[in-house]
Amino acid sequence: MMGPASYFRLFHAGWVLAREGAFSVLPAESLPPMMKLGIRLVRLVERPSVRKTGRVDRLNAALNKLGPSYVKFGQTLATRPDIVGPQAAADLSGLQDRMPPFDPALVPGILSLALGSKAAQLTEISPPVAAASIAQVHKASLSVPGIPPKTVAVKMLRPGVSERFHADTNALYAGARLAEIFAPSSRRLKPNEVVKTLDHSMRIELDLRLEAAAISEMAENIKDDTGFVIPEVQWDQVAQNVLTTTWVDGIPIRDHAALDAAGVDRKALASKILQGFLRHAIRDGFFHADMHPGNLFADRLTGDVIAVDFGIMGRLSIRERRFLADILYGFITRNYRLVAQRHFDIGYVPKHQSVDDFTLAIRSIGEPLHGRTAADISMAKVLGQLFTITELFQMQTRPELVLLQKSMVLVEGVARNLDPDLDIWTVAEPVVAEWLRREEGPVGRLEDLAGHVTRMSEALGRVPTLIAEAELALAEHRLMMSRPPNRPLQAAILAVLGAAFVVLVLGAWRLLAMSY
Repeated sequence: MMGPASYFRLFHAGWVLAREGAFSVLPAESLPPMMKLGIRLVRLVERPSVRKTGRVDRLNAALNKLGPSYVKFGQTLATRPDIVGPQAAADLSGLQDRMPPFDPALVPGILSLALGSKAAQLTEISPPVAAASIAQVHKASLSVPGIPPKTVAVKMLRPGVSERFHADTNALYAGARLAEIFAPSSRRLKPNEVVKTLDHSMRIELDLRLEAAAISEMAENIKDDTGFVIPEVQWDQVAQNVLTTTWVDGIPIRDHAALDAAGVDRKALASKILQGFLRHAIRDGFFHADMHPGNLFADRLTGDVIAVDFGIMGRLSIRERRFLADILYGFITRNYRLVAQRHFDIGYVPKHQSVDDFTLAIRSIGEPLHGRTAADISMAKVLGQLFTITELFQMQTRPELVLLQKSMVLVEGVARNLDPDLDIWTVAEPVVAEWLRREEGPVGRLEDLAGHVTRMSEALGRVPTLIAEAELALAEHRLMMSRPPNRPLQAAILAVLGAAFVVLVLGAWRLLAMSY
């Protein structure tokens, strides 16, 4: 529930962030006039050291103190030196997985309470090897009778993290409500729905049993793929606040010196990360939504991507996957009309806007990107242009795509850090084109038809229920009116239901005819 405490927490967070220079890293020169003015006013309370040096080295500590939600925000910024500047990105990189661990004396009690007698099978538990905003990871040995011991990773939630997260979330809800009240133009961005989406994803992240299930599902999706590796769940050592997986050993992808020393091809690694993400999002509709550098490693022998920490996962429906594929393919082939039309189809842009005008706006963004490497593209300018376009065309936020948008920012940032010369469109084209060819081919058509038939069957199956409900309503009507049955009304309702049944049958017949 939002109360005065939530608003106080929100204003406190705003004050802390302003004092430590958080707003100085935004590309103010590319933003609309009102946002520029707001940033200038907020920056009046910055520490003198920030104004003199331009450094925001205290921001890292400030985000840690504010809570896990703010740390997640900082992690995203840390991957985008093109937006916040290389110095700010370097300062924020400490948020990835080098936070102070909780007291190791608490570990045995946490494991015993969560796993019961199974906790005794975990031995040789190391000090924390990684500590992030939500949880920390220990290396251990798993000894099960009849099975050779194996090295595992044991992840444990931080004590009290749920309470801190819920307090953060209530403050964000309060901020969304204030934005809708005092900045009516922000309503098109649906701030409350965006916070709700993030709230839902974080609640899932706070139950490690769901993370175990996510690893299991992704393992099934990628079992025939190459170049992308994930750990295996040890289900007997899983609880709400404990997750045990096989140990994966690799080189942190942010350690460029170690990658080069091991002979890992950084350009190939960047391509594998970007293509792996797109393949999971577009082909499977289920993707790792927290691919910051602290969660990614490289196999020193094969150069494959090793991913960990599946607490935040994204899911896309077939409609949203087609939207993403068409948007990327439209930019790759410079078919800006396709990009514009898909924004209208999915509801990003209101129907009363002009498709032609929006196509022109998309072209103004896409054309400067072609033929450029990642190093030549200023994402600050691109974001500034997008701000202007979203306001001009009254674009609506799609809450279900928030995680996808955030993840694409992360993945692109990670890939370009590995390979500054990365051509994003060239790397994306094989994955996008392959999926579109499949969708437009016989297999895709048959799957579409099967989906339509299933939905039609479900609708037909509801007809008897609708008739029964109509008869019940008629019976209640007779009782209330205390008069003979209303035969004309009953006939009319049955006629409507009969017509609906005929329409459903004709629709199914038309779909079958179209498929041949």
